[in-house]
Amino acid sequence: MRFDWLWSQHDTILQLLLWHSYLSVVPVLVGLALAIPVGWCVNRLSSLKSFITNIFGLLYTIPSLALFVLLPPLLGTQILDPVNVLVALTVYSFALLVRIVSDGLDSVSPETRQAASAIGYTPAQQFFQVNLPLSVPVIGAGMRVAIVSNVSIVAVAALIGTPQLGSLFTQGFQLQFLTPIIAGIVLSILLALLLDRLVVFATRRLSHWQPQRG
Repeated sequence: MRFDWLWSQHDTILQLLLWHSYLSVVPVLVGLALAIPVGWCVNRLSSLKSFITNIFGLLYTIPSLALFVLLPPLLGTQILDPVNVLVALTVYSFALLVRIVSDGLDSVSPETRQAASAIGYTPAQQFFQVNLPLSVPVIGAGMRVAIVSNVSIVAVAALIGTPQLGSLFTQGFQLQFLTPIIAGIVLSILLALLLDRLVVFATRRLSHWQPQRG
């Protein structure tokens, strides 16, 4: 392990880490914003729920590298444009979170829904003030999976030249030099752990009505 090399490259490595964080987090937030209304619609179509969620599940099986290569002609972008990675990871996050949002809404008991209707909540009020808040623990668990998965998938984008921690893997491989590879692995793991903890913290803050464990 060459610590002198790490120090000499610390500015570059910090930039790669920031890009990796950006490419990991933004698609999950956009995917969640899209998944909430779609998940609500899927939840309302109970007879078709299984079929629709399976269709979205198929999107998640598309190989990431293939999607990175297919998107530029569809979007009219260049192969090295980071927007391709953002769109691809948003598709993955959205496909995963639609089922999670629907399952979260399913977790709200019929008695709670009936009580909200009985005290005069409109459908919109019931969704935003009762159903969605009570779904937060389930949605938070899905967010943890989505964001940690993105940290891993983003690294593949180094193969098409998008700068992030995966660039350290390709650099180390090309130079037959282990230090950038180890640095990339360690930073990716630490980033995944940090983002996971942030999601856990946000979930707890948004579901403060739940009894705290431990």
